[in-house]
Amino acid sequence: MELFGQMGLVLALGLGALGSSLGIGAAGQSAAGAWAKEAKAGQRLSFTYIILLGMPISQTLYAMILMRKMVALSPEVVAASGGLLFGLGLAGGLGEMFSAWMQGKIGAAAVRCLAEGGQGFAFLIIAMGIAETVGILTLAFLYIAVPG
Repeated sequence: MELFGQMGLVLALGLGALGSSLGIGAAGQSAAGAWAKEAKAGQRLSFTYIILLGMPISQTLYAMILMRKMVALSPEVVAASGGLLFGLGLAGGLGEMFSAWMQGKIGAAAVRCLAEGGQGFAFLIIAMGIAETVGILTLAFLYIAVPG
């Protein structure tokens, strides 16, 4: 069972980082396209897109916090709670992964909105914040479930 507990530790961080990468990639692609259009039109490149494409990185941090809590457990607790830790790591990793990935997709749409002359930056940030909340709640609820 200790092996499963150890796997749970790395699943949390690995899946969270995967989601951040996918989210940043999605928003970054949209930003690159918008910057190309702005440059071609002789416009100043918008820094706002950096904010939108960087937001999904936080879920990797949340996954790391969860992993750190599990790493601090004694070997006896890890051995006795291997299945639970595996489940917590998997659930935490998936929660962070999908939160970050969807946040990046919302960020990509936000970049397109702004690049096409849309307004409502605050509303776009709120929409991304709602996806972020899933990552925060995943961390909060699973953090308290870690034995110890």
